[in-house]
Amino acid sequence: MLQTAENGLSDDVVTVIEAPRQSDLMIELIKRLKPQVVVTGIAHFEAVTSSAFVQLLDATGGIGSRLFLDISDHFELSSLPGTIGVLKYLSGTPLPSHAAIVCGLVKNQVYSDLEVAFVISEEEAILKALSKTVEILDGNTSLISQYYYGCIFHELLSFQLTDRHPHLEVCELILEAEPDEGRIQPGLLIIAQDKEPGKTFSTFLQRRSEKSKSVEVIGFATSAISVLSNAELSISDDGYPLVRMDVDQWFLPVPSTVKASIFESFARQNMTESEIDVTPCIKQFVQTEYGFPTDSGTEFIFSDCSQALFSKLVLCCIQEGGTMCFPAGSNGNYVSVAKFLKANTVHIPTNSERGFKLTEDILIKVLETMKKPWVYISGPTINPTGLLYSNQEMENILSACARFGARVVIDTSFSGLEFEYEGWGGWNLGSCLSKISSSGNPSFCVSLLGGLSLKLLSGALKFAFLALNEPILIEAFHSFPGLSKPHCTDKYIIKKLLSLREQKGGLLDVAMEQIRILENRAKCLKEVTFSPLHPEVLENCGWDVLRPCAGVSMVAKPSFLGKAVKVNHSLKHTGSGEQDATYEIKLTDASLREAVAKTTGLCINSGSWTGIPGYCRFTIALEESEFEQALACLVKFKSIVDN
Repeated sequence: MLQTAENGLSDDVVTVIEAPRQSDLMIELIKRLKPQVVVTGIAHFEAVTSSAFVQLLDATGGIGSRLFLDISDHFELSSLPGTIGVLKYLSGTPLPSHAAIVCGLVKNQVYSDLEVAFVISEEEAILKALSKTVEILDGNTSLISQYYYGCIFHELLSFQLTDRHPHLEVCELILEAEPDEGRIQPGLLIIAQDKEPGKTFSTFLQRRSEKSKSVEVIGFATSAISVLSNAELSISDDGYPLVRMDVDQWFLPVPSTVKASIFESFARQNMTESEIDVTPCIKQFVQTEYGFPTDSGTEFIFSDCSQALFSKLVLCCIQEGGTMCFPAGSNGNYVSVAKFLKANTVHIPTNSERGFKLTEDILIKVLETMKKPWVYISGPTINPTGLLYSNQEMENILSACARFGARVVIDTSFSGLEFEYEGWGGWNLGSCLSKISSSGNPSFCVSLLGGLSLKLLSGALKFAFLALNEPILIEAFHSFPGLSKPHCTDKYIIKKLLSLREQKGGLLDVAMEQIRILENRAKCLKEVTFSPLHPEVLENCGWDVLRPCAGVSMVAKPSFLGKAVKVNHSLKHTGSGEQDATYEIKLTDASLREAVAKTTGLCINSGSWTGIPGYCRFTIALEESEFEQALACLVKFKSIVDN
């Protein structure tokens, strides 16, 4: 149970009290303490009926407390599931707005170590906020896991739902929808499977909402509201198809080698520990790619997504009383993570003459004024600019950090797709660190963060690693629970693909082909060389482009900031020619993303996300048809601005 300070103060006071799970004791405690938030489970002997759940709802609802009930221990994926009182209650009664059900799919007879969780709530604000916080702190659930559980639910429940919907076979977790006189109401999130093979999605079904009560419940923390309102994580599409140039995902065709490895991993049974032990190959990978030194004191930690690992590093920084330093021109998602967790943050200035790279002289001026600095560096490939740090530039930066005892986090998640590797030359961090280790401050250390989805050209596969070599930092990192770890099948795939990547031909040749596609697309957006269908691209559409050298993203600055355009309130009218219900937007860093999306359906990251005033980010690892649409949207927006 939590108690949070009132009046929306920036320094929210949180008190956590551990409480018994037995419902009668919990209810007695709730009545006496009147907490603002209750997070609890339910005892096994009380889980069969709904009476204990109803009593918890009444007790928390009466005092305006939010209730989060965990039913993970009782939800079993099998052909003979047990009775769960909470679900029985939901089959006939709407869930009150102050309550939410949390469930981790941990009781799985097929892949017992594959975990995915879901939340049931009938309050739209809660669902939207939770989806954004998960995206910040943990990253998206991998497509492999989504499809796996989609199939499981469909097979377990389809026999109960014959022809109840004309176009959908709904894997219905709770109950049938019940419209409420045409009014739009929050609904249960239902997993559904289309008749077309392999196509899955989710939908909201309407339910009768409970009558509103006068008792108010605690809202979101001030810091959370600020981050979720400004972070560019999602956009309401109103059912209109969007072109996404704002996400760090791989949408180019997955090579047949990768597909074969994924299939093999799920077909294999009884894998040995040696077959899924990825530590030796990851060690070899970071030594070969970046020259990062590893010894017996280096610990490797693995997770599904790099965001999950980075969020734990931010917690380590907070625990140490440090300050996270982000160069202007850093990954906006990671900046949002630090702000959401209420870490002290500082932006290090960069300039256009140096391609918005972090430089030694500016870094020294910032670190001179700070205590316990933590410096975040995206490299060798910089996200969002797509430029590269040379080995010498990195040595200069690390020397400055060592001088002031900074803890450095090097994020390599967006690296490995360099357009001209020979001309760049690569990194040798071991050589750099050996030169400065003797003269540096003892608190100086370097942690290496990385993801392999881009490197191995596998958009459906999520795998991230973190290399730590500071004992105090390792101990602090493990003190924070809740890290989502890769499944054994993912480890098998990664080990196999890294092995194939070391061989000549095959995966390396395919990687070079994909890199050439990215390089050509980067040129398309800067130069008029694409195709007769789209002779006008970014520069002809009024954008000043910073040409990238690697990766899947680039930045450009529009020349038309300050102008105004008319947009529709809803995206469903985008491109339809309807002009009713429009309003005018003055184009600024903060409003440009909304204006482009609502007039063309194209989603980009604004200057607020990139941290570089005026410069937007475009990701280019799209499907071919999507990239064509993106170019058409840019041309369309230019005509809208001109008119």
